[in-house]
Formats: sequence, C-alpha cells, structure tokens
Amino acid sequence: MKKQSTTRWMSLALGVFTIHTCIAQDSSLREKTLTVTAPGAQLQQLGNDFKFTEGPAADKEGNVFFTDQPNDRIVRWDARSGELTDWLKPAGRSNGTFFNASGDLIACADGRNELWAIGTDKKAKVLVLEHDGKLLNGPNDLWIRPDGGLYFTDPLYKRPYWERDPSMQQDGQHVYYLSKGKNRPLRVIDDLEQPNGIIGTPDGKTLYVADIRAGKTYSYRIQADGSLKGKKLFCEMGSDGMTIDNEGNVYLTGRGVTVFDPEGEKIQSIPVPVGWTANVTFGGSDGRLLFITASKAVFGIRMRTVGVSPFN
Repeated sequence: MKKQSTTRWMSLALGVFTIHTCIAQDSSLREKTLTVTAPGAQLQQLGNDFKFTEGPAADKEGNVFFTDQPNDRIVRWDARSGELTDWLKPAGRSNGTFFNASGDLIACADGRNELWAIGTDKKAKVLVLEHDGKLLNGPNDLWIRPDGGLYFTDPLYKRPYWERDPSMQQDGQHVYYLSKGKNRPLRVIDDLEQPNGIIGTPDGKTLYVADIRAGKTYSYRIQADGSLKGKKLFCEMGSDGMTIDNEGNVYLTGRGVTVFDPEGEKIQSIPVPVGWTANVTFGGSDGRLLFITASKAVFGIRMRTVGVSPFN
C-alpha cells in the first residue's frame, strides 16, 4: 500500500513538473518570438555633437536622413560606411521627414510652417503654404500612403526663430491629409489635444496617430478619399515619433523606444541613455537597423524584424 502511494505521488509530481515545464517553455518561446531586437544586439551610438535630432527617414539603399532642427540642417548617415555628412543646410528648420515613391524627401519645414518636397538635386518645392487662408501651426511629422497621398500632424511648439506671431494660427492642433498633386490639405482629425507622431501600415489601410499631450495613441481606418473612420484607442501612451515593422509592431518614442504588437499590447522596451528619444525609423542596407534620433545624438540597434515602407 505504501509502495502504491509512493508511486502515485511520484506520478502526480512528475505530471505537475511536466505541466510547469511546458508552461515555462511556452512562455520562453513567446518571449523569444515577441522580442524585436536581434539576439544579443546592443544599442550603439552612431553620432553625437548635434543640438536636437529628429525626423529620420531611410532611402531605398538604407541610408538615413535626419534633421538637426536647431542647427537648421539635414544630415545623411551612410548605410555602408556609417559616415555622417551634412546633406542640406539651411533646410527650412525641417522636423519630420518621409521619402515618397519618386525619391523626394518630404519635410515638415518648420521655419515657415510649410510642407516641402526636396529633390535629389537638393532643391525644395513648397507643397503646402496654409490651410483655410491661415498659416499652419507648425507641421511636425508625416506619413505617405501607397498612392502618394500624405498625412501630417500640426501641433504648436513655439520656436525661438519664428518671425511670425508665435500664437496658434489654426483653431486647434489637428491632423491633415494632402492628396497627391494638390496643395490644399483636408483636415481629417480635429479632436486631439496635441497630435504628434504618425505612421501607417504599408498596405495603406490603417493610420496610427499619437496624441502626445493626452498620453494616448489611436488607430484609424483609411478611406480612399483621405478621410478616416473607426477611431480606436491603440494604447495608453503618446509618442513623439513612430515607425512600424514587417510584423505590424508599432514603435513609440519618448523615454527610449517602446514597442507594441498590432493589438496594442506592449512587447518590448528599448532603453536609450538620454533624456528624450524623439523619433525612430528602420535603415541599413538590409533594413534591420533601428535608427534612433535622441536629443544630441543618434543611435542604432540590430533588429530581428525588418522595416517596411509603402514603396518597398
């Protein structure tokens, strides 16, 4: 009887051990699957001695262009050599940027609160001067959808170099849509406190917009005419800049980089050793370098995931 009890106890213990082992293995597998950084990857500083870095965007070769707004320049990081060179100076006090299908760098030119298209010849064309007969507050960040239409945020951050009235020009801080080939933007979001970071899915179906002051990020269904429907809370965090990867994970910035899966669940944090992380994009010759603009420096870290663009 004692032997049978001992055998039964051992079988029960073995079963419990097996269950716990399976759970541990499942958790380990899930954690490994959710981690977006490459195994063993470490954050590296790619450059410093800037005043405030922003607006990174990668061209088709993986070279990253980013802005040093207080110094009024756009800097180019070479994907092969890692060399940093001034690409355009002055640069309209550009902030957020994004490459279109033609290879033009579209920039939120904060100097005169305009939207610019900067060609490969470094010549700028003004895309947007105003909305409804008034200056914009200060275009901040943008995303271009597959058909060339673009969305941009227009918060108010007073700049010491402005020569115009620094008060709010529009009746609030909103989000706009500009159809390809047009110069009159359509206001598509008017109920946020301070929209800032913005990114969309490469299929052109979903737009994410961060309300940085409210500490929230929302998703919207993109309509053919540029309008948005189905506003939905994506996560309880705002963001300065944003990007997205090939698995649909969304990257938010502020205190380092925080990554959320497509359902809005936080899956990883990437610490950055500076006071503020402004923006982020994917670059490098293989698209697996997460390029981070953070205060007076820029950083990079190798990723398991890959960056995506509507024009890949």
